[in-house]
Amino acid sequence: MSKTISQLAILLPFIILSCSSNESKEKQLEAFAVAHPVQKDTLFSKEYVADIQAVRNVEIRCRVKGFVDKIHVDEGQLVKEGQLLFSISAQEYTDDLQRAKAQLKSAQAEMKSLEVELRNVKALFAKNIISKTEVELAEAKLDAAEAKCQESKSDVSTAQMNVSFTQIKAPFSGYINRIPNKLGSLVEEGTMLTTISDNQDIYAYFRVAEFEYLSFMKTKGLSNKKDLHLVLADNTQHTELGVVETVEGEVDKSTGNIAFRAKFTNPKRLIKHGSSGKVSIDFDLRKATLVPMSATFEVQENYYVYVIDASNTVHLRRIYPKLSLRDSYVISKGLTTKDRFLLEGIQLVKDGQKIKTKQSFN
Repeated sequence: MSKTISQLAILLPFIILSCSSNESKEKQLEAFAVAHPVQKDTLFSKEYVADIQAVRNVEIRCRVKGFVDKIHVDEGQLVKEGQLLFSISAQEYTDDLQRAKAQLKSAQAEMKSLEVELRNVKALFAKNIISKTEVELAEAKLDAAEAKCQESKSDVSTAQMNVSFTQIKAPFSGYINRIPNKLGSLVEEGTMLTTISDNQDIYAYFRVAEFEYLSFMKTKGLSNKKDLHLVLADNTQHTELGVVETVEGEVDKSTGNIAFRAKFTNPKRLIKHGSSGKVSIDFDLRKATLVPMSATFEVQENYYVYVIDASNTVHLRRIYPKLSLRDSYVISKGLTTKDRFLLEGIQLVKDGQKIKTKQSFN
């Protein structure tokens, strides 16, 4: 029995060594997936920081001086065109209107009296009872009275406008913003009472580099095709697609950029004036050479892949990505479609190592 145990003790290291050798051979025989770069037409999406504005966003200002008698709306409220927003104290302007109307009535009465007088003077002149000078004097008095009447009419019109200015209404349908002057506040002519935003449609202003502008105009142009995406602040996409409406007339020399204006519909009025977001544009890429990001690695800001030669030997090669897609790089140089690169297992090999390969159809 002790002899058998002694023999097993002698053989055990050889058994372990044999198993290790077999495992090593199995690892050496492991096949690594390789692939060729893919060349195809694809889309490249690029995002631009956008300044989002309502199509109409205006300040509501007071056109007469007075106290805020009543505020008919609240901040954030959706109002209709023509809806009453603010009432300014109107008694002073109502009194001015009554005074102007009284002056107009007096001027009209005086003008009628002078018209009668002129007719009488002309009758006397026809009978050679008075001179022509008397007629001219009567005509001059009537002209002055007519001018005074016109002036009084203008005063009435101005007073009526001032009375109407005490009732401030919405110029269009939209959302009321901050109301800084509360009930009872004394406001001067020109004081801003609030702002109103019509955000049923929105503008997104963004700037692109000159070479991108040229690419856009050559491939897309200012068509009516809605193919722009708007990425909101929470990184979700707006449900509606947009269209580029116009481009600025000159390139900013200090930045080399040019401004675009895109329009998006906003049926749910979710996006507000002053919101932040990004405009995403899809550009066409013709015959782009693509390599999966998972097959690359970075060393000191340079990108590399492992290339496999005809004898299945691994070689380190630098590549030059020019664009990043969702999970691939678009290569400008460093690889061709005839090259084979290591698709997976880049952490398990090293430069100059000979490996077993298997083709992968990526």
